[in-house]
Order: sequence, then structure tokens, then C-alpha cells
Amino acid sequence: MIPLPSRCGTVAIVGRPNVGKSTLLNRLLGQQLVITSHKAQTTRHAILGIKTRPDGQILFVDTPGIHRRGDNALNRYLNRTARAALVDTDLALLVVEAGRWTQEDALALESIVAADIRAIVAVNKIDRLANKTLLLPYLQELSERHAFMHLVPISATKGDQLAHLESLILSALPEGDPVFPPDQLSDRPERFFAAELVREQLMRRYADELPYATTVEIERFEEEGGRYRIHALIWVERPSQKAIIIGKQGEALKACAVQSRLKMERFFGCPVHLQVWVKLKKSWASDETALAALGYQD
Repeated sequence: MIPLPSRCGTVAIVGRPNVGKSTLLNRLLGQQLVITSHKAQTTRHAILGIKTRPDGQILFVDTPGIHRRGDNALNRYLNRTARAALVDTDLALLVVEAGRWTQEDALALESIVAADIRAIVAVNKIDRLANKTLLLPYLQELSERHAFMHLVPISATKGDQLAHLESLILSALPEGDPVFPPDQLSDRPERFFAAELVREQLMRRYADELPYATTVEIERFEEEGGRYRIHALIWVERPSQKAIIIGKQGEALKACAVQSRLKMERFFGCPVHLQVWVKLKKSWASDETALAALGYQD
């Protein structure tokens, strides 16, 4: 039997905020690479996730949710980052929620059309669709919006239909040899993921608005005697936010640091000594220069 040719290409995962893009990527990779929470706009950067198979390599790019808000520099950066991921990409994977279509879904589709690339739709959260008879009409509606290659109903949280989706994605990619070693998961440095793991705890632990006024910078990342020594700075915009994160007698910050350290030790596979501080940088999310200094660069 003649072996099938190897395939390799880039797939941009796009969609509105909080539709399950990051959860889907983690499931496809078989481990957590990108942080997740129930809050919208958890993802702030385009993050490469590498899936190597015997028959090829899929280079997934997780992107921030495309949204309508453009009221500050951070929101504008998130939209630019998502749209830029579609440039020179082999395929778009549009993630939507079963039974819902919003103006932000339409914006995501407009970005795909503007980039003039082929697209597959992952219709996510089918397990949450109370009336399953609505799925077929919804798929028909999607097929009339654009000439998608495939429409695949899935559940990212439960893993339903993900093997089928992955096979369709790979078959749509060009022939070519893998560009990364088979054991490599991403092209981001470890200190990036250290910052993300701290930020994940902020997203999960605090009030709805507070995480969007915070970001994390890794000031020190060193290996010492088989363990990582990491110093993380949490930046906030107002003194009241700093007080919330630190908590009474520092207990809230301590709990955040402990959970972050445990997640880091699982992610890096070694002991971690983590120290965390909270500092004030007024209006960092509204200042293009401050954003760039904190690593938000196009």
C-alpha cells in the first residue's frame, strides 16, 4: 500500500469571545497549553499549539476573541492580533456556539472573508443545546452564510466529534513535511506560560471586571539546581484593585500564588519557587506605549 503523503499547515482558530476556542485547542492537543476561564477575552495573544501525528503536523494558532469593543488600546490590540493570525494561514477554523449567531460571530466571519482563506466551522457546545431539533436548521443557516468546507458539530468540553474534526482539518492542509520536532508543543518561551498561569488564577478568582484591569509580567525566570525560580509582577490600574488582589493580611495573593505554583510544576515538570508582587501602573490597558512595554506587541 502506498503511504499517504504527509501534510503540514497553519490553522487559525477564530471566533467571538467565550465561545470555547482555547478549550478546543487544549482538547485537540491532549493537554493544557492555553489558559481558560468562564470569562470572555481570557486569551490575549496569538498562541501556537503544535499537534504532530503520524500523517502530518497541524500548527494551530489560538487567537483572542473578535469583539465589538474598541474603547481602549488593549481591546484594539486583541482584535488586531486575531485578524493578523489569518494572514498567510492555510485554513481558518471558525468556532461558533450551537444555536447562537451574534454580531461578533459575523465580525469573525467577515475577517475570514477579508483574508480570502478556506474555512471549517466547529459548532461548539452541542451538549448544551437544550432542543436538539434546532441543530439542523442552525447548520443550514450557517451553510447559507458562507461556502464553508465543512460544518462539524462538536463539544470541546466532552471531546465529541473532535477526532473527526481533526481529520478534516489535516486533509485540508497542503502536503509537506513537519516544521517542528515531534515533541515540541509551542514556539513560546517558558516564561510566557509562567505569566499566563498566574493570569489564569486572576481570571478565575476575582470579580468579573477586575481581571481585565490586570496583566502579569515575569521579572525573573531562572533554573537553579533542578528547579525554576520565578518572580512575577501583577500589574493593576488602581490602588483599590491592588487591595482586592492582596486581600486581608495578604491571604488572597498567597492563595493565588500557591495555585499558580502548583500549575507551573505540573506544566514544567519540575519544582518551582514562585514569588508574586502586585504593582500599580495607571491606565496600562489604555496606553499603547505601556501595552508594548508589557509584551502586547503586534
